[in-house]
Amino acid sequence: MKIINVPVEMIAWFTDAGDVRPFRFRIKDEQRANIVFKIDRIVTKSEEKFAGNRMMVFRCQSLVAGQEKIYELKYEISTCKWVLWKI
Repeated sequence: MKIINVPVEMIAWFTDAGDVRPFRFRIKDEQRANIVFKIDRIVTKSEEKFAGNRMMVFRCQSLVAGQEKIYELKYEISTCKWVLWKI
């Protein structure tokens, strides 16, 4: 996987226990067109510290253009920002 670190617009839901689950996200491509990814499956979920900031790391799987793609999303807990980390 290649690190790209691109901010994304995310639709996610939170359980009553406070767990976050990403559902769908949108990024802009090189031509500034929107691309929407629906998250089909969350493969793994973990927590890490990156530069002193707590982050939730989600390794997800989606069907993109007829192929299964695996990628990583990160959620920064203190700022509530999402990034597409690896693809």
